[in-house]
Amino acid sequence: MKPRRKPTALRKPTHFPEENVAERWDARHLLGHTEFDEFRFVNCDFSGADFSRLRFTDCLFEHCNLSSAKLAGTALQNVAFADCKLLGLQFTACRDMLFGVHFDQCQLRYASFAGRVMPGTRFVGCPLEEADFADADLSAAVFQDCALAGAVFQNTRLAEADFRSATGFVIDPESNVITGAHFTLHGLLGVVAKYNLVVE
Repeated sequence: MKPRRKPTALRKPTHFPEENVAERWDARHLLGHTEFDEFRFVNCDFSGADFSRLRFTDCLFEHCNLSSAKLAGTALQNVAFADCKLLGLQFTACRDMLFGVHFDQCQLRYASFAGRVMPGTRFVGCPLEEADFADADLSAAVFQDCALAGAVFQNTRLAEADFRSATGFVIDPESNVITGAHFTLHGLLGVVAKYNLVVE
C-alpha cells in the first residue's frame, strides 16, 4: 500500500478582476447567477440567502454576513472567508467536488463540517464553539488561535493537525485519528480528559 501523501494546502485566491468586486450585495443580487469565478465580495449581507446549487471558484468573502445561508449543493472551490459571520452554516451540505475553504477571523459557532473531506484547511482566529467535525477528514489542518469549546470530534481524521494555539477542545484519542497531531503540554489535557487524570 502506498503511503498517504501529505495534503497540500490550497492557495488563497488573490486575483479579482475589477468588474468582479461586489460591494454591499444582498440575496437579490444573486438572482440570475449560477457561477462566480474570481469574485471578491465585500461588506455583503447574505444572511439567510439561498446559495443552493451555486458555484463559487477562487472567490473571497470579506466582512460579509452569511449566517443561516442555505448551502444545499453549493460548490465552494478554493473560497476564502475573512472576518465573516458564518454562524450555524451547514458546510456538510456543500458539493463534494473540489471543496476547499480558508477561514480568517470568522465566527463559525455551531457550523457543521460533518463528513467533509478538507485536509490542510486553515482556521485562523476563529470562534468554533459547538462546531461539528464528526466523520470529517482534517488531516494536517491548522487551528491557529481558535476557540473550540464544545466542538464535536468523533471519528475525525486529525493526523498531523495543529492544535498548538487552539483552546477549549476535547478530543478522544480512541475515537479519532490523531497520529502526528501537534499539541502543547497544556493542550494535551483536552486529549486525556476522559481518563480523569490529575496532572500537577
